[in-house]
Amino acid sequence: MAGTVEFYVGTQPWAVTVPPEKAVGLRREPFAAPAASPRKLVRDALEKPFGFEPLRRALTPDDHVTIVLDPTLPHVGVLLEEVFAHLRSAGVEPGAVTVLTPPGASEAWIDDIPDEFADVHTEVHDPTDRKKLAYLASTKAGRRVYLNRTLVEADFVVLLTGRGYDPVSGYAGAESAVFPALGDEEVRAGVAGNFSPDAPGGKPWPVRAEAAEILWLLGTPFLVQVIRGEGDTVQEVVAGLPDGGAEGIRRQDARWRGTVADRPDLVIATVSGDPRGLSFADLAKAAACAARVVRPGGRIAILTTAAPPLGEGAESIRHADDPAAAARRLTKATPDDRPAALLWCFAAKSAGVFLASGYPDEVAEELHATPIRTPSEVQRLIDAATRVLVIPDAHQSMVTLG
Repeated sequence: MAGTVEFYVGTQPWAVTVPPEKAVGLRREPFAAPAASPRKLVRDALEKPFGFEPLRRALTPDDHVTIVLDPTLPHVGVLLEEVFAHLRSAGVEPGAVTVLTPPGASEAWIDDIPDEFADVHTEVHDPTDRKKLAYLASTKAGRRVYLNRTLVEADFVVLLTGRGYDPVSGYAGAESAVFPALGDEEVRAGVAGNFSPDAPGGKPWPVRAEAAEILWLLGTPFLVQVIRGEGDTVQEVVAGLPDGGAEGIRRQDARWRGTVADRPDLVIATVSGDPRGLSFADLAKAAACAARVVRPGGRIAILTTAAPPLGEGAESIRHADDPAAAARRLTKATPDDRPAALLWCFAAKSAGVFLASGYPDEVAEELHATPIRTPSEVQRLIDAATRVLVIPDAHQSMVTLG
């Protein structure tokens, strides 16, 4: 990638010039447009799951179905509508369906659901309410697993979640959408301590391995794994039973994993898409993606138009003298956003961070970043660098040296 480089920051096109002699190539599969609309992708996935028959054949009209939903999915209303329609084709009416979302999740997606599915029940998981928890089983390691009661008592479970990268389980979605996400408060806090900024490899990380075991203890939930595309697009949908989770990971890596041959001293990490759908975790993932390959002491430019709310962990960064002090404080605390905050600290300790965002300049500075606003400021960083790497949609990417 050299010469004029164009990319999206939020929904706005930016362009900079990277001289050929400075450009570090990002090796990954070329981006291709999605093969179909989100509606058709999820409909086809339900009709032709990976290694399984259509979902409806596993259902009876008397079933009570719980859908575990990632409400941050692009086109979430369309995806859900297709799942509801497929359930109805099996005789499962909307009144027998509950959509379960993780703690603190927005329910704005409800406004996108057609009136014909208005009888669907909704629930936001509350890990502090013991009455809303039920004992599932014990793992081989002896952990007594308590999960959301609606989930445990359902006749059938569908997981409609996005695949991605995660600093606790290695890969987000599917297994981790159940455990630890829908566990009790103590487990959620404890598991969040299994933080790693490293890239996941072939062997499952301990948290994902345990989550996979718990998924089987839950029965045979049906996975609908959404692979995101550029911006707010849906690239693929992979459906099937839990043993199809590996296929979802393979396709996630095929779409979003890449390598570079050498370390640049400047990494430009862009974040595209509707800023309203982004979280601080997305910005932290973009920063960490850049930090994994930047030269120690180099520079990272994170480009977004978003200003997502800052949780307790992110706020603790603002009140720390430096990223190292913030990281030490976070190892002793258990805020829900601790993994994201630790990712941010990892990046800020690795390189100088420049941030284009919707935050006021003083907030960016308190996050130990230098605020920037325009493509011309990014161009000045490029002009001062010797080797430059651009990572489009860095919040969804996993880039390593190799």
